[in-house]
Amino acid sequence: MHKKLDSLLAAAGLSLPDQQKQQLVAYVNMLHKWNKAYNLTSVRDPMQMLVRHIMDSIVVNKHLTGSRFIDVGTGPGLPGIPLAIVRPDSHFTLLDSLGKRVRFLRQVQHELGLTNVEPVQSRVEEFIPEPPFDGVISRAFASLQDMLSWCHHLPAKGQGRFYALKGVRPDDELDSLPDGVTLEEIVKLKVPELEGERHLVILKAN
Repeated sequence: MHKKLDSLLAAAGLSLPDQQKQQLVAYVNMLHKWNKAYNLTSVRDPMQMLVRHIMDSIVVNKHLTGSRFIDVGTGPGLPGIPLAIVRPDSHFTLLDSLGKRVRFLRQVQHELGLTNVEPVQSRVEEFIPEPPFDGVISRAFASLQDMLSWCHHLPAKGQGRFYALKGVRPDDELDSLPDGVTLEEIVKLKVPELEGERHLVILKAN
């Protein structure tokens, strides 16, 4: 699995320290092991997890601004855990409403020694950020409208951003952004060996 990760990183033009690569592989191993009992992801093959979960998460790293992030609807920690591993100086709150996922995240935090993550079990609309976050990240929401409606209270006004990981460019969703939110950038992401398009939509909370 280490060789596969090395080849994927090289294809993406990324280089990581050995410790971070070991943590990423250990996370995939934990996800694979727990998945049999907890059904955390539909991806069953660890090699595919490297592509569809690890690489798909860390390619957004260079586009993030700030140091305090919340991963909303994180599920088994995606993209929050891989980003926390490759961005050790930033802090990630991992929010999910399902107890089994949060238990898994706490185990990952413990086994990988991640001091920069905080798993939280809560519905997003009931979670009170203190202080507000530099960035709100999600790859699970069905639409930008839902994400903005439920997460509007999470980013710092004037400087906080929403980072939505999407497949195809959601131009129809961008046509009806609410007041107080502006489109900053749409980044076309390149994920080695991943079929289909990937885009990162960056919105600013005014």
